[in-house]
Amino acid sequence: MRKLPVVAVREFQAAVKTKAFIFTMVAMPVIWGGMIGFQVLMRDKVDIREKRIAVLDYSPGGRLFEVIAQAANERNERDIFKGEGAERRQIKPRYLVEKAEGLPDDPLKATLALSDRVREEKLFAFLVIGPDVLDPGTDALRAGVQYHSNSPTYDDVLDWAAVKLNDRIRQLRLEALRLDPDLVRRATQRTPVANLGLVSQDAAGNIVRAEETNELANIFVPMGLMMLMFMAVMVGATPLTQSVIEEKMNRIAEVLLGSVTPFQLMFGKLIGTVGVSLTIVTFYLIGGFVAIRYSGYGQLFPAQVICWFVVFQSLAVLLYGSLFAAIGAAVSDMKEAQAIITPVMLFLVFPMLVWINVVKEPTSTLSLILSLIPSATPMLMVLRQSVPPGIPLWQPALGVVLVLITTVFCVFAAGRIFRVGILMQGRGAKVGEMLRWVVRG
Repeated sequence: MRKLPVVAVREFQAAVKTKAFIFTMVAMPVIWGGMIGFQVLMRDKVDIREKRIAVLDYSPGGRLFEVIAQAANERNERDIFKGEGAERRQIKPRYLVEKAEGLPDDPLKATLALSDRVREEKLFAFLVIGPDVLDPGTDALRAGVQYHSNSPTYDDVLDWAAVKLNDRIRQLRLEALRLDPDLVRRATQRTPVANLGLVSQDAAGNIVRAEETNELANIFVPMGLMMLMFMAVMVGATPLTQSVIEEKMNRIAEVLLGSVTPFQLMFGKLIGTVGVSLTIVTFYLIGGFVAIRYSGYGQLFPAQVICWFVVFQSLAVLLYGSLFAAIGAAVSDMKEAQAIITPVMLFLVFPMLVWINVVKEPTSTLSLILSLIPSATPMLMVLRQSVPPGIPLWQPALGVVLVLITTVFCVFAAGRIFRVGILMQGRGAKVGEMLRWVVRG
């Protein structure tokens, strides 16, 4: 076993001294930061060409057209500019509202004529206000408002018009019923419900008020930890397949097996891979910890979560690394490896399919069962621990034991596959052959 650290150190140095590793370490924060910065810069970079909107108003007396027209004028004067004085600039398009006139009496033919104008780009969109819009108990088509456009993904005009029309329609309905709109608004105003934590008591016996819960932070911090673990496994463990294939094809492995046993070589590679992944994780954990503390959400990133994350991260790399190395030993090139890697990748991606259910109910029976599946335990157990109020200590401890047992079996199986498959040339092994090597040695 004295040769095992030599193999591990060699594997670690071979990975961290490459330009690709350094680029990955530096580039990922730059890329993510650049993406966020780019979104901020592009927030006001929109098409500010004016958008012409026609209104076909069948409402009693045609009273709703004036509402839209007046709202558009007010918006064009106040809401489409940013800055003051010489720095004032337009950041949103003008809405030019016109009343649709000179159309056929048949509503269907009228909408066809307006649709043709949209196709010819003489209009951006048009609104059809039903004749019974002030009577909600009638036919939904006649009592509704229809928005027609050839740009289904651009919903700014739709949202703006819906708010203005609904406010005015509500007011007209109340006036028809002789109800004071202000009194109705006050009576029907929504009561805010604050999402708070629990009231506590400090060391001096004073009662401490509950703090408001940041739901987004409680969701995105666990998600960030899960994505970090996934990235570390992908960067640290998956290259083992290609590394083993290259050593096998270049006959390097045959020389190494003259000095160490297949198990020592396999386990040394895995330990070196764990070192690589922990190097990546440490770099990002420190950055994330400092950023969260600086933002005032340090309570969402307690020290015990970091410790458990490191433990499960190491176990995840050992578990999946042994599988990827075994695949590399059993095939003769990367094309063959892709077919066998796919099932392993499905196990690796599985936690991402159920993570939202686990985050919302971390203490449920389903979350416990899912987090005790060895292939999903590292990610899901960290998720459950990072969501208040946490989970009992026996659950992550049991998860560690189950993953360790699974990892030992995988390393043992990978060593046996490695011992036979490393000497195979010209063709890859089938799944049945690999299982036979594991059982018979």
